Amino acid sequence: MTKPTVTIRKPGNRFPAIPVIACLVLLILAAKTPCFAEPDIYFYIDEDGNYHYSNVPTSDRYVPSELDFYADPPMRHDPAADTYDDIIRDAAGTYGVDFALIKAVIKAESDFNPEAVSRKGAQGLMQIMPANFEAFELHNPFDPEENIRAGTRYLKHLIERYENDLHLALAAYNAGPGTVDRYRDIPPFRETQGYVRRVLTYYDRLTHQR
Repeated sequence: MTKPTVTIRKPGNRFPAIPVIACLVLLILAAKTPCFAEPDIYFYIDEDGNYHYSNVPTSDRYVPSELDFYADPPMRHDPAADTYDDIIRDAAGTYGVDFALIKAVIKAESDFNPEAVSRKGAQGLMQIMPANFEAFELHNPFDPEENIRAGTRYLKHLIERYENDLHLALAAYNAGPGTVDRYRDIPPFRETQGYVRRVLTYYDRLTHQR
């Protein structure tokens, strides 16, 4: 009966040079080969406040999310963004508007600069137009507490007017409710559409930081 042949490699032996070189070449080529990018994630917030995420948006209500769903590095944080948290929290409780939404509007409107004045004359942290001062009892638009309370009150009014549709409420905050009513949707203005996307993106980020 023939015994099976068994090959034993002695400790001092090395692998053949050619296969090793071939493996190195393959590794180098693999390192230089571009990887497929992860798909972008989009989201929208419905009238009930529910978040809907998708990498295949099915309507123009979806906006890009800044959340990293494939890795979770710490987000860059601006200390100035926390300066008015106590005032925002108080206004949120008084008028029933989400703290993160108020903060997202302030970020988009003034980047937390209480002395900001737009080319159109909007003033303060939440960029309130002088025509709205009396209606929302705003006496000093550059006073952070007054401005945030007035802006939050106006934002609440718009959310109720558009039956919790944040997209329309934010569009109205930017372009005016008359314009939104005329189009019965987010107006086809680059500024307004970009504004809604920015606020919702900030809102998404702030909501998931808490």
